[in-house]
Amino acid sequence: MWYNPVMNGNPSVKAADEELVALAKNGDTKAFEELVDRYKQKAYHIAFDFARDREEAKDLSQDAFLKAYMNIKKFDGRSGFYTWFYRILVNVCLDYRRRKQRAPVESYEEKLESGARLNQDPNAVPLPEQLVTAGQVSRKIGAALEALPPKQRTAFILRNHEGLSIREIAQMMQTAEGTVKVHLHRAVAALRQSLAEFA
Repeated sequence: MWYNPVMNGNPSVKAADEELVALAKNGDTKAFEELVDRYKQKAYHIAFDFARDREEAKDLSQDAFLKAYMNIKKFDGRSGFYTWFYRILVNVCLDYRRRKQRAPVESYEEKLESGARLNQDPNAVPLPEQLVTAGQVSRKIGAALEALPPKQRTAFILRNHEGLSIREIAQMMQTAEGTVKVHLHRAVAALRQSLAEFA
């Protein structure tokens, strides 16, 4: 059965999750597969925000689901399954970012320039002038996000890309709500500074 990915704030969804989790704890792999179907799209989108690469995002989301499955018996129900799983996913993504930062790889901006992340055809017709400007802004934002400290980047992605509340972000990052607000303030300030030339 296919489920649209939704937040655990909906009581009926939370109840359904709890039932599936209980079955999964007893070895019902079909029940866990339904949980995967329910949340795989949102997991992919969050992973893509961290990786900026389709294949890497698929791998990261799959790794997170695998870790969730292996640790399902440790899920104690104090939070919804969604919150518990996304904490795992964010940690997997942060681990990926740390490994990537240690490796001598091409920067995100360089990859955008080469078209590697946009699957551009090298023989494609050049973009209109107004779209070139939009592309420059996009590259600036991407580079600025890439340069943010991991916690600021995580808070910004979860707030602005995924629409989570300050409280939900604090739960996922296992920190105080005030700390999340500081991370968001600093992230927004850095992004504004990077876009100053377009103001």
